[in-house]
Amino acid sequence: MKRILTGIQPSGVLHWGNYFGAMRSMFALQAKGEDIFMFIANFHAMTTIRDGAALRASTRDVALDYLACGLDPEKSRIYRQSDVPEVQELAWYLSCLAPMGLLERCHSYKDKMAHGFDATHGLFAYPVLMAADILIMNADLVPVGKDQKQHLEVTRDLAQKFNNAYGEIFTLPDAYIPDSVAVIPGLDGQKMSKSYHNTIEIFEEAGSLKKKVMSIKTDSTPMEEPKEPEGNSIYELYKLFATPEEVAEMAAKFRAGGYGYGHAKKELLAAVHRLFDPFREKRDALAKDPDALEDILREGAKKARAAAAPVMEKVRAAVGL
Repeated sequence: MKRILTGIQPSGVLHWGNYFGAMRSMFALQAKGEDIFMFIANFHAMTTIRDGAALRASTRDVALDYLACGLDPEKSRIYRQSDVPEVQELAWYLSCLAPMGLLERCHSYKDKMAHGFDATHGLFAYPVLMAADILIMNADLVPVGKDQKQHLEVTRDLAQKFNNAYGEIFTLPDAYIPDSVAVIPGLDGQKMSKSYHNTIEIFEEAGSLKKKVMSIKTDSTPMEEPKEPEGNSIYELYKLFATPEEVAEMAAKFRAGGYGYGHAKKELLAAVHRLFDPFREKRDALAKDPDALEDILREGAKKARAAAAPVMEKVRAAVGL
């Protein structure tokens, strides 16, 4: 059994790209019985969020979304990053070994600067805190996207530096990249991303959901003409929600002609409701019992701290504290 650690920043409302990317692959690992720790990275989110009430609410919303969509707290540990204070302690020890040049070369920091973010120490040292998140749990695998692969390399570098200086304490984690991660098209045909303002939320309100689906960008091919389904956004999104038989049927309709994008959008909308409506019902029920949600997060933090404790005992002894 592999120990897998994954985290998500509560920096915005979760959308289809989140579900069909990180979330669904994590639920598949959970179903296989892997040892999963999933944290809500509220410390990391402080690099861009300056509103305490908004951060607290977003953290709660992310927890509700994951639990509603399939995370089982009896099988996977879900916790707030801030509920494991040892992470910050370890981040300091790693900071004392982190070369400035290593952090200065991180693409994420440069990208944030190019987009006008404040040049804060928190943003600069983000990879060190991420390393602490991972190493404190001695994770074997870390699901990462292309934009986070360099940070995992930094984690491995810092773990190796610590091990060279103080002895073999940390596991060097590997990246986990699912066999097939779909690129989810957004409303404009580009990759669905909050940065492009082209997302559809997992729990989008019904009226807004319909409006967004019906506004998905398509070409101007007349309804009566045959169309190649592969590559058009409606068909690519439908493949995520529908059965193979339903997908094949839509493809045949496109190729036969007499089937317009408006028809396809309506079928997509129906498929979205079939998948997400049961999740919405579960989320609504969870949201009505905030104490139960708090209990789940606290229990997850308790398990996470129990896993971190023996690691931190070795670290403190090694550095002389």
